[in-house]
Amino acid sequence: MAFTNWARNQTAAPAEVRTPASTEDVVRAVGDAAAGGRRLRMIGTGHSFTGVALTDGIMLRPSALTGLTSVTGDRVTVLAGTPVRELNALLAARGLALANMGDITEQTVAGAIQTGTHGTGRDSGGLADQVVALELVLADGSVVTAGPGEDLFDAARVGLGALGVLTSVTFRVEPAFLLRNRRRRMTLSAILDSLDSLTSENEHLDFFWLPHTDACLVKTNNRDPGPARPPGAVKYWLDNVFLENTLFGAACAVGARFPGLIPRINAVSAAALGESEAVDASYKIFTSRRDVRFLEMEYAVPREHLGQALRETRALVERMGWRVTFPVEVRVTPPSTAWLSTAYGRQSAYVACHMYRPTPNPAYFAGVEEIMTRLDGRPHWGKLHTRDAAYLEKVYPRFANFVALRDRLDPGRLFGNAYLETVLG
Repeated sequence: MAFTNWARNQTAAPAEVRTPASTEDVVRAVGDAAAGGRRLRMIGTGHSFTGVALTDGIMLRPSALTGLTSVTGDRVTVLAGTPVRELNALLAARGLALANMGDITEQTVAGAIQTGTHGTGRDSGGLADQVVALELVLADGSVVTAGPGEDLFDAARVGLGALGVLTSVTFRVEPAFLLRNRRRRMTLSAILDSLDSLTSENEHLDFFWLPHTDACLVKTNNRDPGPARPPGAVKYWLDNVFLENTLFGAACAVGARFPGLIPRINAVSAAALGESEAVDASYKIFTSRRDVRFLEMEYAVPREHLGQALRETRALVERMGWRVTFPVEVRVTPPSTAWLSTAYGRQSAYVACHMYRPTPNPAYFAGVEEIMTRLDGRPHWGKLHTRDAAYLEKVYPRFANFVALRDRLDPGRLFGNAYLETVLG
């Protein structure tokens, strides 16, 4: 059975597909792969743009490995194939919530953690930073639980599936809370002049710059005592369904057919940006709907280099004359202790560039990548990039430790694939 990812840019034809429903099923699959001389990978829901999850051997689909297994105080254990949207609902029903998350909820918790999925936060990091224990099946078929203080824990939280198959995750959670979301228009020039205050004054900052304009949509999320003031059904549909998906998709389609119109299309989009405010459950504020298919590259740079990264990106687009309908998204996170987290050991800022799927522009990504790597950028593991182990070992202080641990746990590369050969060597 062939596998194709969400963006339809990665495909695989595994020799066998299995749907494990328990850790024991995973152990059995690992043993069968080893005995048959085949490789094994567990996929998520296909939201990575890279080949990180692909295999020509045994592919595990985790759709039966879902649900909560325990809730104890501020600790919640969930099976690895549980989609983030399902976890949000399960937590909300118990009056609990994650401190932070990304804006896509279709991913499995394992897929999101293993590729370093992050949201935006002044004080709270991505999903991997909220993990307090992991259960993995190793290449020798043993089942281990890793926790704080262990090298395996810090390596496997963003482990790329290279160290073992993740079967369950224990998160640190907190009582459910409300966030006040404010959307407003600002110029990129004004944002560049006030980056320090914007990041320090808001718990969560996310902004989108529209190429060919100076306009940005700025989203800030801060905790609120309530009461909840969610957007009405019509307002939600207008902003999140019609404007950000239906109308935006139509604009992308027009731009694909008539590229010369894209600057004018973006100018109209910029003029339509308005202010709004809502207070709602945290997971509803954090997450977004994404219907228009795209390709994405994202780099994490030291936060002090964000202004330079954006100025150079804007100058590059103007100089090269590329036509780009998708906005450039910017987020921030605090330092992480996960060895291969893009935020490991430093305050980080993320610059994400997108292209409408039917009109890929490799030159755009290559040009931005040159800027980001010059600024010691680290590519998101699940998003397009061209970096290899020779580069990555220079920007990850614990890279050699990770590779050494992998050599010890999986010397035969049971969990290997072409992507890992490139990024890990």
